[in-house]
Amino acid sequence: KIFGTSVFGGAFIFRRDKMFTHKGTKMIKTERLVLRRFTVDDAQAMYENWASDEKVTEFLMWKTHEAPEISQSILEDWIKHYSEDNYYNWTIVLKENGDEPIGNIAVVNSDEKTDMMHIGYCIGRKWGHQGIPSEALKAVMDFLFDEVNAKRIESRPDPRNPHSGGVMKKCGMKYEGTLRASEWNNLGICDACWYSLLKSER
Repeated sequence: KIFGTSVFGGAFIFRRDKMFTHKGTKMIKTERLVLRRFTVDDAQAMYENWASDEKVTEFLMWKTHEAPEISQSILEDWIKHYSEDNYYNWTIVLKENGDEPIGNIAVVNSDEKTDMMHIGYCIGRKWGHQGIPSEALKAVMDFLFDEVNAKRIESRPDPRNPHSGGVMKKCGMKYEGTLRASEWNNLGICDACWYSLLKSER
C-alpha cells in the first residue's frame, strides 16, 4: 500500500500487487561475457580500459579519471554498497580476456512507485562495434525483469551518441521521444533521447 493525499485534500490509498524483489548485484553470465561485482583489484584496468579515455566519457556525467588512484577511490566507494540488496553495479568481463574488466553497466536510478529502472553503461573503445554492450544490456534487462520484477527499463542517451541508441533498439527498447536541453553531460547541457521497454511488451 502507498498512502498519500489527493490534490483536493482527501486521503487516498494506492494499492500495488507487487513491487521490486531486490536481489543485489548477482553474477550474470552470457555466451561471451561475465557481469560481476567490482573489486579493488579492478582499479588499474578500469582506469586504462575506459575511465581515462575522454572519448568514452564524452557523453557521460562523470569526469575522465586523471589517475588510477581516482578509479581506486571510486571502486572503494562502490564496493561498500554491495551489501545493499537494491544496488546493481556490474563490471563487464569478456571471457576470452580472462578476468579483465572492459566496461561497466549499472542501474543508475530507480523508482519504486512505478517499478522503473534506469540503466547506464560504458565500454572501452577497443571493444566497440562487437555487440558487447547489447549483449550485456540484454542480460541485465532479463535479470531485472525476471528476478527483480521491474516493470519498465529505460535509458536516455545524448542524440549525438547514436551508437548508444542503437544498442537500446537492438535490445528491444522503443524510442519514446527527445526532450530538449533536459540533461547534462561532459559536453554541457544536452538533449535526451528516451528509450524504454515494458515487461508487458517482451
